[in-house]
Amino acid sequence: MRTLTLLAGAEAYRIIRERGLRAGDVDVIPGASGGAKWLAIAGLDRYLFGELLQQPRTRPMHLIGSSIGSWRMACFAQRDPIAALGRGHQAYIYEQRYTPNPSPAEVGAVLGRALDLLLGPTGVGEILSHPWARVHVITAEGRGLAGRGSRALLAAGLAVAIAGNFVSRRTLALQMRRWIFHSAGADSPFTKLSDLPTRHAALTRENLRDVLVASGAIPLLVEGVRIPGAGSGLHWDGGVLDYHLDLDFGAGAGLVLYPHFYSHIVPGWFDKSMRWRRAGASNFRRALLIAPSDAFVASLPGGKIPDRRDFYSMPETERMRRWQGVVDASAALGEELRELVETGRIAERVQIWD
Repeated sequence: MRTLTLLAGAEAYRIIRERGLRAGDVDVIPGASGGAKWLAIAGLDRYLFGELLQQPRTRPMHLIGSSIGSWRMACFAQRDPIAALGRGHQAYIYEQRYTPNPSPAEVGAVLGRALDLLLGPTGVGEILSHPWARVHVITAEGRGLAGRGSRALLAAGLAVAIAGNFVSRRTLALQMRRWIFHSAGADSPFTKLSDLPTRHAALTRENLRDVLVASGAIPLLVEGVRIPGAGSGLHWDGGVLDYHLDLDFGAGAGLVLYPHFYSHIVPGWFDKSMRWRRAGASNFRRALLIAPSDAFVASLPGGKIPDRRDFYSMPETERMRRWQGVVDASAALGEELRELVETGRIAERVQIWD
């Protein structure tokens, strides 16, 4: 069974066909929102973050994520990515224990403890002082009705955002503003984004944890986060605006390497049910997307990628058992990619992303 699907934009396709996948060619790594879905590519992350991409570099690598994607990037930018991923997977599976009808405060507290385990005692400092990894974390600041702090007004603001989004993604700017917190300074490739209003701020020791919490704060499920110096509104899950990161990744001769749960890109959270709104190839011309194959997904426990609905559809012990089984099975993804890279056969397997 082939466990991987590999899709490349036109520029990435040329690079891979010419010289395969080399760590030195990678400029950017995006990390999508998706909650528990990250467990399905655990083995892929372990190979990429812990082996292939640990080679010495002479230029920065920009890591950008929203929600759980930002947590994955926070693992990569620590001194020992494999250990950070292990702590993160363990916490996400086994430390998420909730009362039958948890409040937003309870959900936030549980996720905050999981994040603290992922970061460990030294993770914040390691991320900010990494010699070449530059972390970018996306949040969505509430505006208009969504910025008033009231649960009822937030719900109304989200309803307005959903309605407007059917017409155009640009209407989301009436209720949410994109923020990108990063450690790249003036070198960030995302300073000229124009698809939605975007503000930038530095990641610091004082705000990094709060920013990561905010990036995963699902509206109405988790409490929003106020971040000093980053607007007056509450900050919410970055996936509301940038679910799978359909972004202009900037100019460059290198690759955008995208380990992803799916072989398609959904621009925003409200676009999930809009099958006609899938990202085209324009923003991904230099991207290599690596995702689990349909056959691999069908072979997973339960025949699917984990998601948040599992909390409601099965007993806690069954959820934990199944999620751990998915992490264990995902080792095959990293093993297949390692074989393709080391033998040079990746050029035979990559398909053009059209």
